[in-house]
Amino acid sequence: MSRPIRVTALLIVSLVVILGAGVGAADAPKDPMLAPWTGPFGGVPDWSSVKVEDFVPAFEAAMNEERAEIQRIAENPLPPTFENTILALEKAGETRQRLSTYYGVHASVLNLGAMPGVQKTLAPKFAAFADEITQNEKLFQRVAAVYEGKEYHGLTPTQQRLTWDRYRNFVRAGAKLDAAQKTRLSAINQRLASLYNRFGQNVLDDETKRFTVIDAAAGLNGLPDDLKSAAARAAKAHGLEGKWVIANTRSAVEPFLTYAADRGLREQVYRAFVNRGDNGDSTDNNANITEILQLRYERANLLGYKSHAHWRLEPQMAGTPERALALMEAVWTPAVAAVHRDVDEMQKLIDAEKGGFQLEPWDYRYYAEKLRKQKYDLDFNEVKPYLQLDKLREGMHWAAGQLYGLKFTKLDQVATYHPDVTVWEVTGPKGEHVGLWYFDPYAREGKRSGAWMNAYREQERLRGTITPIVSNNANFVKGEPGAPLLISWDDAQTMFHEFGHALHGLLSNVDYPSQAGTSTARDFVEFPSQINEHWFSTPEVLQRFALHYQTGKPMPPELLARIKRAVHFNEGFRTVEYLSAALMDMKYHLAGAGPIDPRTFEREELTKLGMPKQIVMRHRSPQFNHVFSGDGYSAGYYSYLWADALTADAWEAFEEGKGPWDPQVAARFKATILSTGNTMDQAEEFRRFRGRDVDTAALMRERGFAPPRP
Repeated sequence: MSRPIRVTALLIVSLVVILGAGVGAADAPKDPMLAPWTGPFGGVPDWSSVKVEDFVPAFEAAMNEERAEIQRIAENPLPPTFENTILALEKAGETRQRLSTYYGVHASVLNLGAMPGVQKTLAPKFAAFADEITQNEKLFQRVAAVYEGKEYHGLTPTQQRLTWDRYRNFVRAGAKLDAAQKTRLSAINQRLASLYNRFGQNVLDDETKRFTVIDAAAGLNGLPDDLKSAAARAAKAHGLEGKWVIANTRSAVEPFLTYAADRGLREQVYRAFVNRGDNGDSTDNNANITEILQLRYERANLLGYKSHAHWRLEPQMAGTPERALALMEAVWTPAVAAVHRDVDEMQKLIDAEKGGFQLEPWDYRYYAEKLRKQKYDLDFNEVKPYLQLDKLREGMHWAAGQLYGLKFTKLDQVATYHPDVTVWEVTGPKGEHVGLWYFDPYAREGKRSGAWMNAYREQERLRGTITPIVSNNANFVKGEPGAPLLISWDDAQTMFHEFGHALHGLLSNVDYPSQAGTSTARDFVEFPSQINEHWFSTPEVLQRFALHYQTGKPMPPELLARIKRAVHFNEGFRTVEYLSAALMDMKYHLAGAGPIDPRTFEREELTKLGMPKQIVMRHRSPQFNHVFSGDGYSAGYYSYLWADALTADAWEAFEEGKGPWDPQVAARFKATILSTGNTMDQAEEFRRFRGRDVDTAALMRERGFAPPRP
């Protein structure tokens, strides 16, 4: 079944990915945050050791330890070899990597108190430290000597890729620049790090400090009871008992826009949400964007690239901005046409109601639901009672067991960083320990919005058998104590999406940590997560786990049939909402050197694209964390669409076999995609699974923009 592109994020908690994980100093550090992890399963994070105010000195100590390790490698009097240079780098920085896990979790889910100030201090220090290592001339000479030497040809393919990747990363980070260029590059990177931190903190502030207060119960008309209760609890948390609060986060805003009958309140909630980072005050991000774009362009030129987009896409599957744009533009035209058809039908509904207004962005979700009910007799409020969070979590685990032989067992004795978090041991088909899975599902103050996966520890065999520790994080609004939490169909798909990232980390089977799990090309990394969404909507999962929270009965076949008939409904909206943001990301990074005013640029470029006025980008520029709070998805937001082309084609491989649960296809998918990490080119991984290169026509079929296969 087709579904929206999941524009959630993959977050690897090692925030300063410089030289990979590895062993540290022989003596145990004095600061408990720096100590090796102890306990079961090869050690687990000791959250009780964390003192936010000590992060700065702790990182100074960890970086000094790593500096000494790097110096020993760079100054080694023996000739450079794979063992004493490439593997030595793989082993460097273990203490810093562990500390980065603590730091990453606090930055993303416990961002309170002193933490914002700590991030402001550390962001440029991290950037400077990364440059210090990649600009170390003696170190780079040794890496280059291994890559260009005779020994390279005798290495295994995996070792050759590790060596090539290390060499390429040094070059792409400026290792071949002269001294003056390196100095300027380091200054750019440090300034960007500060701007990224400021951008993300501004968005978080606008999400936590701005909200909509509803004074009268009439403003809740149309909302399901669970959303009314959530709004009342949010008001109570703000000291506004007797009123209702709609938080300025996607998990609160989108359901309100879908069901609230009060058009004026819909507009108020909508504007607060889409104007995050764009209010002309202390949290306004427009000036930050302008400077970020100029610095990125200058950096790309320093490194010998035409633009930031060309630099970013060089190591990806797409390879060039032109290839990424070609795919996006091919999908854009039919998606916009689908939106116009749907808008015409929704406007007829408004006119029939004698509404007296033209459809606006704050009306779209509300009237889309009305149109869905009219055309397919499908109201997702009828579906929601069957979607219990805990049951769907069980469904994810069951599906992973059916496909890959995994079993999940809850562990009560492993400490967590918050009472909301649970820990599960993952075992394999023979009962062998595979890894740990942490689950943090609920929204709370200090937690960034959205859904994502973390890797606390990568799988490896360089230092013995090291098993992975991963987490999934979401922002569901808690229900009443003791009552089951009901979630939407889209949220259930998102759960399966993020769990796909977790499986990618858990099923990694590589030797070297920097090649493990999700350490792949950005436009490939969403592939395992997006295909995992498909299993949510299979009858086998829904019949077992989509159980009514009151009766315990499974979703009726007739309701399932209606969902299936409506599978392509609103596909134009979902695609255009996402794709407009992806196209804007690329256009920003191909625009050249001149200063860009984001408000003007966004408006003018969307007009050129023919953006339907009834839809707003999924992430407007001033709140586009994927792109402007770090380099990770910059000039790379297209990657969800690229990965979805892989997903659509790969899912047809299951359909060509014995169906979604075909054990032979699942075993091949695990062996060629989920377990191989970055041990080979990702295009080759896909060819080994599919037997050929990707067929992008499958993407058009999946979205309903082309006829199904005969």
